[in-house]
Amino acid sequence: MQVNGFFDGIGETIGEVIRVVVAFLMGIFTNLFGALDDFFDGLTRSLGINDSFLSIVVLVIGLLILWGGLRAFFRGSVLGGIIRTVLGLFILSWLMM
Repeated sequence: MQVNGFFDGIGETIGEVIRVVVAFLMGIFTNLFGALDDFFDGLTRSLGINDSFLSIVVLVIGLLILWGGLRAFFRGSVLGGIIRTVLGLFILSWLMM
């Protein structure tokens, strides 16, 4: 009596391929998320802020407002540039306290 048939071998081969693909993708995403975690940890540690999601969002908002102020200066809008730059610097300095 034959235990391992033709379809058993095909199923085992497909299962091994699926296992290798899943292990490969798991390794890639684990390394990617580990790298992102290390990046945010280094960024927040160098800035002296908490590494929470809210702190990162406030940091991005402050940088976007600061970038808007610099763009306003480049367009020639002095008053808008001053207001946005001061607001962006206020948010970033509040975050880093």
